[in-house]
Amino acid sequence: MAQLHSIIVQNIPFTCMKLPFVIFDGITWLDLIGVYDPVSRLKSSNHRPDLSWDICSMHKEVKDAFGLACLSGKQPKTLAGYDGIIVPGGQGTRALQFDQLFLDWIRTAAPAKYKISVCTGSLILGAAGFLKHKAATTHYREYDTLRPYCREVLAQRIVDDNDTITAGAVSTSIDLGLYLCKKWAGQDSMLDIRKQLDYGG
Repeated sequence: MAQLHSIIVQNIPFTCMKLPFVIFDGITWLDLIGVYDPVSRLKSSNHRPDLSWDICSMHKEVKDAFGLACLSGKQPKTLAGYDGIIVPGGQGTRALQFDQLFLDWIRTAAPAKYKISVCTGSLILGAAGFLKHKAATTHYREYDTLRPYCREVLAQRIVDDNDTITAGAVSTSIDLGLYLCKKWAGQDSMLDIRKQLDYGG
């Protein structure tokens, strides 16, 4: 397991914590599943029974670049009312960073405490204005694309800048999931879930 990097690690108690996992055409599914699986185990393993989530999209069905399709659970007009937002990456982010209708939808999550991305999902957070004055990371091939959106691009797997949390290329999605388990439920919970995944030494 790659070493997890953090700027801030804290365990903040929440009541009825609710998240949207955002999906879109051109997504990389591992970006989603890598973070979704550990985080969902916070609830199934009773580490955070208050946790709930929705799979959200602007459309009922989305596909990756190869045509693998998935139905979203919700197509909400607004992402307000959630405690955080999680945005995966994928080829679709290259166009979506300039799609004002999509970005306006993402911006409805502005009140959320946590803005979280995997890989090029940070381009979406950045284009929506959530990374201004923040340190962030993304896929290593897209560092230059990310720079105009943030204060500083860090070549690190996970960067947490005051609860705006960005992760690097595809495999970091699992690291991110475990990082969030630690942040939201503590070290022991994270270690239990890591053992369930048989991830690392």
